Amino acid sequence: MTGLTGLQEVATFCGKCDCGCPQLFVDPGAADERRIVITDDFGQRVQMSADQFASLVEEAKAGKLDGLAVA
Repeated sequence: MTGLTGLQEVATFCGKCDCGCPQLFVDPGAADERRIVITDDFGQRVQMSADQFASLVEEAKAGKLDGLAVA
């Protein structure tokens, strides 16, 4: 994926293929409200604040996203 210069990689999701798996980055040069970057395997990205990402993590830890993870 292009346009990722300067981003710090945090995690790659899947990683079992060579198809451009979704990734999580921190952009230290971005404004606070756009600091967290999630890319998908279609070349798109979502940018959010650290607070928004923390809320997402909290929801996931509470099990509120479990129904989305269907094998």
